[in-house]
Amino acid sequence: MLNATPAGPRGRVRGVTMIEVLIALFVLTVGMLGAANLQFRMQTAEREAYQRTQAIVLLQDMVARINANRKNVADYATAAPLGTGATLDCSAPLTLAEQDRCAWHNALLGEGETSGGAQLGAMDGARGCIEVPVATMPRRVVVSVAWQGMSPTVSPGATACGQGTYGSDDRFRRAMVASITIGCLQNDPGTGICVTP
Repeated sequence: MLNATPAGPRGRVRGVTMIEVLIALFVLTVGMLGAANLQFRMQTAEREAYQRTQAIVLLQDMVARINANRKNVADYATAAPLGTGATLDCSAPLTLAEQDRCAWHNALLGEGETSGGAQLGAMDGARGCIEVPVATMPRRVVVSVAWQGMSPTVSPGATACGQGTYGSDDRFRRAMVASITIGCLQNDPGTGICVTP
């Protein structure tokens, strides 16, 4: 004979209902989507930081080149941006300024790092501009590096380098600018004219 015991509050076996399983799956899905979104944002921020670092290196490179050839600073001025979308004849540069512009142009195109023949070392759409707004002593030179960011921010107002070349929305344009002032190292005592720039 079977022993039948009444099912009371202590003897009741309770299982997981389908609605509880669906709620748990929903919560897990939302959590996984949040984690994926966070991972995407971290990768975007990492790429932006890498591009900013490359821009600083390229900006400092040209500033150092100009400082090393201070006497011929006017020769560094560019009529159009160097780098992406520019054509520059570097087959036989004659002056040091032309050699420096060619080296910088190639660096902007990513010559420093290649993989399978493709140049990878620079920023997306890297462009560089050199302006000489004040050609008399003390001379002033403005070096700018522009590139395409991954998400829209405020459009940089410090330079027009690369403006309008990154799509219809200029808020994707990133830029770094360095201003160099080149003073006179020695004046002629009689005339006051700069002898050694």
